[in-house]
Amino acid sequence: MSNPVKVSLEAEKNYYYCRCGKSADGVFCDGSHVETDKTPLEFTVQESKEYYLCTCLKSNNQPFCDGSHEQ
Repeated sequence: MSNPVKVSLEAEKNYYYCRCGKSADGVFCDGSHVETDKTPLEFTVQESKEYYLCTCLKSNNQPFCDGSHEQ
């Protein structure tokens, strides 16, 4: 089971969420996907605040945790 990671995100800034599961921090893309067929998910948020990002890659609301890791 992988728990979500709490991160502070800035409004209107581009972020790249790791969907290959190989990045060093398990959340943000660091280019490790080059050896896979996966690509990162580009996203922004509307409000600067803390968010919980998925690390289990099961969320139906990626990059945000939806509790799927508990199932």
